[in-house]
Amino acid sequence: MARSKPWEVDHELWAVIERLLPNVERRPRPPGRKRHPDRLVFQGILFVLHTGIASEYLPQELGFGSGMTCWRRLAEWTKAGVWPRLIEVLLAKLRNANALDFSRAAVDGSHIRALKGGSKKGRSPVDRGRTGSKHHLITDATGVPLAATLTGGNRNDVTQLIPLLQAVPPVRGKRGRPRRRPDVVLGDRGYDHDKYRRLVRDLGVKPLIARRGTEHGSGLGTQRWVVGRTFAHLHWFRRLRIRWEIRDDIYEAFLVLGCWRRLNFR
Repeated sequence: MARSKPWEVDHELWAVIERLLPNVERRPRPPGRKRHPDRLVFQGILFVLHTGIASEYLPQELGFGSGMTCWRRLAEWTKAGVWPRLIEVLLAKLRNANALDFSRAAVDGSHIRALKGGSKKGRSPVDRGRTGSKHHLITDATGVPLAATLTGGNRNDVTQLIPLLQAVPPVRGKRGRPRRRPDVVLGDRGYDHDKYRRLVRDLGVKPLIARRGTEHGSGLGTQRWVVGRTFAHLHWFRRLRIRWEIRDDIYEAFLVLGCWRRLNFR
């Protein structure tokens, strides 16, 4: 039996996704061209995410529709708020299966090159001042991505600590109130600031953040390495390694889809 390709979506998974997509009715008169099947277009979007190919060069023989069709559908579904709801559904499934560990969370940031115009970009201090963006990620204790955000490459990691914690969606899947906050958050020296420690405590979370000026070997690395591994998995997707999108919402959609694939492959 041939192994399925990473951009192919099976029937069970598509049943979950299809329920979240907006219902678009075909206009009665004139009806116009029939809308290309959502499932094929979705696979075309994943093909672009995995391969990094420019949308306009999407091979027609794959049957996913034109690259512009895939781009427009991605923008349409992004505007409809499909991707955050998809993450919530998959996190709930993982929690129901006892595959989420909220005993601690790890945060980190990662720079990427940004080669076109647009906002949420800045001169990267780690790339000779070249224009770049930055991924900010929070994971559970096992490396499951809980939330990801995008900023300019010149933004300090610590400024995104509270937004990351607040970006974690309410995770259902068990009886009782949804879970949204980890017990502990782990961060490296880039998050060392007493003001933000107080803000983290105000959210009911205990901060474990390395202090600047102390020797290496604090022990946090044995627990927070999972966020680095998740970044490595996200950067397997070629569309995420370098930012080509001018529109922030389109690139953020690809970032969320990368997190979704990371959840789905567990």
